[in-house]
Amino acid sequence: MMEEIPVYLFTGFLDAGKTKFIQETLEDVRFNNGESTLLLLCEEGEEEYEPSTFSGHNVFIELIDDQSELTPTNLERLQKKHAAERVIVEYNGMWMLDDLYQNMPDSWLVYQEFMFADSQTFLTYNANMRGLVVDKLKSCEMVVLNRADEKVDKVEIHKIIRAVSRRTNIAYEDRTGEVYYDDTPEELPFDIEAPVIQITPENYAIWYQDISEEPDKYKGKTIHVGGFPMVREKLPAGSFIFGRKVMTCCVEDITFAGLLCTGGNPKTLRDDQWIELTAKVAIKHNRVYNKKGPVLNVIDIQPGTAPAEEVATFY
Repeated sequence: MMEEIPVYLFTGFLDAGKTKFIQETLEDVRFNNGESTLLLLCEEGEEEYEPSTFSGHNVFIELIDDQSELTPTNLERLQKKHAAERVIVEYNGMWMLDDLYQNMPDSWLVYQEFMFADSQTFLTYNANMRGLVVDKLKSCEMVVLNRADEKVDKVEIHKIIRAVSRRTNIAYEDRTGEVYYDDTPEELPFDIEAPVIQITPENYAIWYQDISEEPDKYKGKTIHVGGFPMVREKLPAGSFIFGRKVMTCCVEDITFAGLLCTGGNPKTLRDDQWIELTAKVAIKHNRVYNKKGPVLNVIDIQPGTAPAEEVATFY
């Protein structure tokens, strides 16, 4: 059985505070007590590391100059070169995360992933490089936004992050170094306690994300929502996929976001036909998801009119 190598991944753009945080972490004896640690630098920022102040002096720094160096063979070579028991990665904000995840050695396992951002420039990055911002938000456990002050639009930042993930924790660090957590209310734009939860076309993306991430809170609920059916021969008898195209960040990432439906008469449905679906939500294991997930048990299907915006978005 191969030895598991824990990986601590820090993402974000230049001057976002990654180096400072990693430096302070490696100075903390509670984290760094002498374990052999490989520190991979995928970019060089203005701040430089000071290894002499690390708590444990068994930290080995290697520079990854180009994405072509992100290969399983090369990464494993660097880890074995220093007999590293764990790996810390300061990732280049301009590189897509899949380039790292798809090329990590089999024994490497990401234990924690944090994104760092300058709260003063976060909205600008999102407006101009949304694809890169979404890429860093989609799998991180926490976003740390530094240089925060009273002028920062925390509501807008909250909305942007929640459009990508409803699970990511959001923390702010002010200019004095004090850290506090985002307290923007988590309000859904529909009433989940209503006898029939009404999902408007404008709210489809938010609803789909929410029911996908927290399906259990919809168990036994009745919903009314509009979308398109997808009838396929390989699906279980009497079932179809119901959903809509959803865009998270840009045209290139548009995907059909749908859920399994059972009941009704799928053979009478067409893929290009907008329907108004009323269904009761069950949480079941099925081979379509290959795990437990929300299944919509049809109560009623009526023809409807598709909205002018075919693709659902988060805002």
